[in-house]
Amino acid sequence: MTVRLRAHHLLCMLTFVGEGYTPAFTANYRRIAERLSAGEEIQLVSGPDDICAPLLEEKEPHCFNDSVLERDAAALADVAALLGMDVRPGSILVPDAGLLTRLRQSFAGGEIRQACIRCEWSNLCDRIAANNFEGILVGAR
Repeated sequence: MTVRLRAHHLLCMLTFVGEGYTPAFTANYRRIAERLSAGEEIQLVSGPDDICAPLLEEKEPHCFNDSVLERDAAALADVAALLGMDVRPGSILVPDAGLLTRLRQSFAGGEIRQACIRCEWSNLCDRIAANNFEGILVGAR
């Protein structure tokens, strides 16, 4: 199987420690974290993805907001530059130790954080990165 992720969730997965918008969102994300940790491939998508699924039932899900689409574009540009390859919706990535380490090092160094500007979770992610990604659930060490 393949995990469908929007681009900014490539960054969010780096610091996921089990916190989220709702209990259903968090439970879903935990299942996805297990799949990613097992090495299941990631297919990049445009718009809502597997992580967004529980939020789509809300009256006005934020997953469609312009600010979220802007986060996706910023994350896509940063990750493409880091990896030195064309990364776009439809691209497949394998979340192996090498990729996760490279992403986390760049995330901690602030090199791939444009998508995080004005994100409500940014302070939490800052703390997790500063604590050497202690407690992460994707690719946990």
